[in-house]
Amino acid sequence: MTIKKIASAIDHTDIRPEATAKDIKNRCLEAKFYGFHGVCVNPKFVSLVAKELKGTPIKTVVLIDPYMGLSPHSKRLSMCKKAKNDGADELDIVLNIVDVKYDRYDKVLKDLTPLCKILPTKVIIGSGFLTDEEIIKVSAIVKKAGAFCIKTATSKDPLENREMDEKVIHLKLMKKYSGLVVKASGNIKTLDDIKKVLRAGASIVGTSSGVKIMKSLK
Repeated sequence: MTIKKIASAIDHTDIRPEATAKDIKNRCLEAKFYGFHGVCVNPKFVSLVAKELKGTPIKTVVLIDPYMGLSPHSKRLSMCKKAKNDGADELDIVLNIVDVKYDRYDKVLKDLTPLCKILPTKVIIGSGFLTDEEIIKVSAIVKKAGAFCIKTATSKDPLENREMDEKVIHLKLMKKYSGLVVKASGNIKTLDDIKKVLRAGASIVGTSSGVKIMKSLK
């Protein structure tokens, strides 16, 4: 597994509520230095990231509606459209996890489909909240909705603090039953972690430890 392959898989992430514009500019500089796939931020920083990354192949990625995807559809639609107008290249949207838990799969699909038409979309399923059967069901829905990628988790997902072996199982299910690009995220902090999720079928890895991981390669 080459250094370039690892770097190009990383969505360099800073979704901390306390992050400043200076912090986000630093994340962009780091992404350009190492050649990361993207920089993932909260909506308020999209225009800044787009400006900092202009002229590079690095994606401006925005996290939408963490951590359970509970906002009304109209608000979610508005957030996605604004992100596009602000310069986002990709959306990382949390599906409505409560709807999944109550078997409202038709509602999940109806919500996601128009959102996925706005920009290339990764749908975050909150896999740590779900059973294996629910992961299989939502994997098919994410594909049907038109997303290009299915993503495990964001902050506060129970999977974040579980064993990596369990994450690997979820990734394999998501890959098999969606047939989409898979993004792994949630407590991926070391070179060993990133190698495990890439071997499990992930193509993109969301982590705030990208610089630490790259330095460990030297």
